[in-house]
Amino acid sequence: QVQLVESGGGLVQAGDSLRLSCAASGRTASTYAMAWFRQAPGKEREFVASITYSGGSPYYTDSVKGRFTISRDNAKNTAYLQMSSLKPEDTAVYYCAASLWGIGSYRDHDYEIWGQGTQVTVSS
Repeated sequence: QVQLVESGGGLVQAGDSLRLSCAASGRTASTYAMAWFRQAPGKEREFVASITYSGGSPYYTDSVKGRFTISRDNAKNTAYLQMSSLKPEDTAVYYCAASLWGIGSYRDHDYEIWGQGTQVTVSS
């Protein structure tokens, strides 16, 4: 069973950058599509970005296009979310997720495995 552990969250100022990491355990981790979701206080969890098992076809929600970059290093079993030009509205708990459906999806119910989340707080 693949397990996910996020890291890299923190408190930053608007306009700053931050890189989140998602370390996956398990020999089959490289066969999973990976995604990042986020949940702000009082709001539903929302899709942020996804990437296929091979690292192709990155897909983003409109609000982060041009500012966030999803990537993965299968040799390290790690996915990343590089976030730049951060805004206060990006404040949320960010979750990494993995899907056996290797091409990825924007729907959270397509993801079988979830990390514990990492807090990102952007001050104005």
